[in-house]
Amino acid sequence: LVVSNLTSIIDYIKSNIDKFTEKLLIQVVSPSIVKVLTPLNEDSFRDEIMKAVAILPDNIVYDRFIDTERFNIMLQSSFVDNEDKKLLLKFTGLIRDEAVKEAGDDGVSQSVTIKTGVASVGEAIVPNPVILVPYRTFPEIEQPESKFIFRMRSGPEAALFEADGGAWKNLAMRRIKVYLVDNLKELKDRFEIIS
Repeated sequence: LVVSNLTSIIDYIKSNIDKFTEKLLIQVVSPSIVKVLTPLNEDSFRDEIMKAVAILPDNIVYDRFIDTERFNIMLQSSFVDNEDKKLLLKFTGLIRDEAVKEAGDDGVSQSVTIKTGVASVGEAIVPNPVILVPYRTFPEIEQPESKFIFRMRSGPEAALFEADGGAWKNLAMRRIKVYLVDNLKELKDRFEIIS
């Protein structure tokens, strides 16, 4: 049985529709996959009886430059609102086609020309690193925030590069486990969770 949310796993275990008498094993495989497994059978294998696969946005682009219009759409549709998201939306919305200058790059920040009024142009420092919250795990879970390196280049094009070494994955998996334990605490004798 394949489902798309954690609530289905909770409902399945609470209902005990298949009348399991032994403890089930819930394995948090990744931030987007959770499996429900039976105890070991005679062949020392477990049967997978349920799998939750999160439905995630497919328009999030990391480590690649995209035009600022697609970048803005990606931010607005696939990231939780926070201050850095608002800042990036404002910043990339002010960029002119010929605005990005490469000369002001020191490896950490970039100097970029932005349109500050109808005819005036000013200098601004591209913010780095930024804290953003993409939708990357199940909707029931608070989405983990991460640091990203924000870069721009001529075009204008913008890119996000993950800068947390994948730590968000461990945090998301811990949150999934806590969510399941909290919502199944009265049935703790029916399951074991590993992540």
